[in-house]
This record gives sequence, structure tokens and C-alpha cells, in this order.
Amino acid sequence: MRDTGIGANRAFVFKPLAAKDGGRVDIPLIAASVLLSLLGLLFIYSASSYSANVQMGDPFHYVKTQGIALALGLFAMIGLSYVNINSLKKATVPLYLVGLVLLGMVFLPVIGVESYGAKRWLNLGFFTIQPSEYAKFFMVMFIAYIASRTDMSKFRGVLAVLLAGGAVCVLLMLEPNMSITMCSVAVIFIMLFISGARIKHLLFLVIPVVAGAVLLVLIEPYRMQRLLAFLDPWKSPLEEGYQLIQSYYALGSGGLFGVGLFASRQKYLFLPFAESDFILSVIGEETGLAGVALVMALFMLITVRGIKIAKQAQDRFSCYVAAGITAVTTVQALLNVAVVCGAVPPTGLPLPFVSAGGSSLVAYLGAMGVLLSISRNRLPFVRTDTFESDGTLLKTFKHHKRKISIR
Repeated sequence: MRDTGIGANRAFVFKPLAAKDGGRVDIPLIAASVLLSLLGLLFIYSASSYSANVQMGDPFHYVKTQGIALALGLFAMIGLSYVNINSLKKATVPLYLVGLVLLGMVFLPVIGVESYGAKRWLNLGFFTIQPSEYAKFFMVMFIAYIASRTDMSKFRGVLAVLLAGGAVCVLLMLEPNMSITMCSVAVIFIMLFISGARIKHLLFLVIPVVAGAVLLVLIEPYRMQRLLAFLDPWKSPLEEGYQLIQSYYALGSGGLFGVGLFASRQKYLFLPFAESDFILSVIGEETGLAGVALVMALFMLITVRGIKIAKQAQDRFSCYVAAGITAVTTVQALLNVAVVCGAVPPTGLPLPFVSAGGSSLVAYLGAMGVLLSISRNRLPFVRTDTFESDGTLLKTFKHHKRKISIR
């Protein structure tokens, strides 16, 4: 964009994406997503090779399952990148309902799998899936669908979004899965803000949300124990505070550049869930602050590209979907880092793309495919008066050197 005028009247030269960037693949987004996935595969082997060999007799157990998920996820990303966003819009309501059904199915006998006191997985015979990983993205699409068709400055629009997101959050809490629930609540607030909800409405909702979070902690003793362990993990170094202390040891011993690849000591059954929720601790131990900074830089790149894609989307639905996918990825990554560093109470939340978990990897790579689809049809520098209330474009850019005057 080049400013060719001074004062109140300005003329800007725009090079519309339809001529310059239309149809092009967002290489930085793909590179960041794939590189994070490959780093995940590498450090899953490092973090789990010993425990997998001891417990299952195969040091490559988690690597094999993650490799299969990576192949499926790349296939989903490529396929969805060529699906028109309008086709996905038509499937939004059915996908949202499928997400609710899958979340409800975890409570069925036989097919529902319980682990560590939580029912979060479905046993489909040859493999298991975690419905919450897909349901949160279906929720984002449904919220985008509602927001693109509703005046969000009015409370009835806010209420419709809350009901849609609330149904997902209730099912998540029944599993129970408080970590994904809190992530989903944060994403709902972000999407409300982006879609034009009034600040006073958002502030009005903060009080019951905070009160509900406090109540959820109080009614479950293990959550209160985790909170107390977070405040002072050395009061129970062999119980609730054990995992956080081991994470501190891993990060602390890593220093600036780490102890060396595959040289982690915490992975020898000292750090629980080293290959999943606390994989960043192993990355920090083996590659130091430099390695953690690289991982965070890749997530920052995804965030920046996602925001840019949302800003340049061709309609409001596409904009809100892109913003919601970016919010899910960013919020979950930040929460995982905060847990590993002891900034928030420990909770089971995987690091997107990196942690072991096939459902999570396929879901996130598929979501990147949707972002790529929106990016391929983006239209930058569109003025707000080019939209009707339903988000339909009234004007399009025809020539890549066309000049548009803005007052």
C-alpha cells in the first residue's frame, strides 16, 4: 500500500490479491505447521522411547501412531485447502451436531474409553479418537455461522453464540475435561469480541464465568489439590506437586542451549506424560531456551498468518472462521506453555502439532487446511462499505494496478 496524498484527501494504490496473490498457497503457514509436526515426531521419539520400550516393548510405539496421524493430517490439510469455504459453510450445522453427538458418545459403555478417571476417547476398533479435538473446531465454525448472520451488537446475538458454545462446554465438563473447556471459553470470548459484541455485554459475562470456574474448582477435590500444588509444589513433592517439579528440573537443566538431542534425563520415567502434555519440558531440557524460542516463534508465525488471513477474508463467515481457528491454536499453545512453566495450575492440555496424540494432530492440520482454503480466496484491502449485513461482497477488484481513492 502506497500513500500518494497528504492531508484529509488521500489516494492509495492497491494491488488486489485476485491479481497478485489470488490462488497462491500460504507457504509460511504450511511451513510452520509441518515443521512443528516434524519437530513433534522427533521429540516424541526422544521423550517416549525409553518408557514405550519398558511399558510396551517397542521404543517406536508412539512415533508410529503419530506418524500415521501425520500422514492423515497432511492429507486432510491438502484436501480441505481445495474445498471452497462456501461448501464448508453449508456443512456447518451438520458438523456442529456431529461434534455434539461424538462428545455424547464417550459416555456410552464399551465404545467410550475411560482413562485416569476421565471419559474422553472413543474406541472405534482399530483406533481411538478424542472427539473434543474436533468438536472445538466445529464449534468455531458454528459460532462463525451465527455471527455472520446476526447483529452481534445486540445481546440476543451474544446469547445465541453462548448457547452454541455452552452446549459444547457442558459436555466437555461432564467428561471431565476442564482444560479444553477453559480453552473453549476463551475462544468463545475472543470470537464474540471479533464479531462485534459490545464491551459491556462481555464484561457482564465475565462475572458468571469467573464464578463458575471457581465453583468447578471447589466441587472437585482433585482440582483444589492441583491448585494448592501449583501455589507451592514442594509441599507435596511426591504427589500433586511432583509433575510440576520435574518440569522445573527439565527446563532448568536445559539452560540456553540444552543438554543435547536425545540426552534428556527426565524422560527416564521421572516426568509423567513427557511425550504429550509436558513435551515442551523435554524440548527445553534437550535444546534449551533456544529450542523453546524456536517452537514459540513457529506458533507466533501461525498466529500472524491466521490474523492476516482473517483480515483479508472474502466475507464475514470466512473472517470469523479464520479468526476462531487462529484463536484455538494460539490459546491452547499459550496455556500449554503456561502449565509447563508453572504459570497456571497443571492440567492435561497437549501442545498443538507437537504433543503425542493422533486426534489432535489430524484436527489441527485439518484446521490449517481450512485456513489455506480461506487464504486462497482472500481479498485484501476491502472497505467496510463493500459488505452487506450478511457479509456478501458488493464490489470486487478487477485489475491488479487499479487505484482506489479513500477519503
